[in-house]
Amino acid sequence: MKEQFTTTVTVSGKGSSKAQAFADALNHVQGAVMKSQPHILLRIEPQDIRVIQAQYKSRKEAFLFFFLRRERHTFSVTLEVTVNVTAINLDKVDFVAQ
Repeated sequence: MKEQFTTTVTVSGKGSSKAQAFADALNHVQGAVMKSQPHILLRIEPQDIRVIQAQYKSRKEAFLFFFLRRERHTFSVTLEVTVNVTAINLDKVDFVAQ
């Protein structure tokens, strides 16, 4: 009934800092695992994280082209996360009709 398996998912995230970009990407791990597996998930443990792509974009902006000039930064990362998953396989559960 309870199974353990290892799977690898690819997730990406964006943010205004490096930490926000990584946090956004890691928040998408559970959703990616749930899409790929039909089981009920009990635990997801990250085993390994590999950075596939990390980008940094900077752009200058100003109010009415002259006032309040500032520079905006955007970070984006794509990660390959290997996770150890503990799940319940519903195919092995016997339901009794009443």
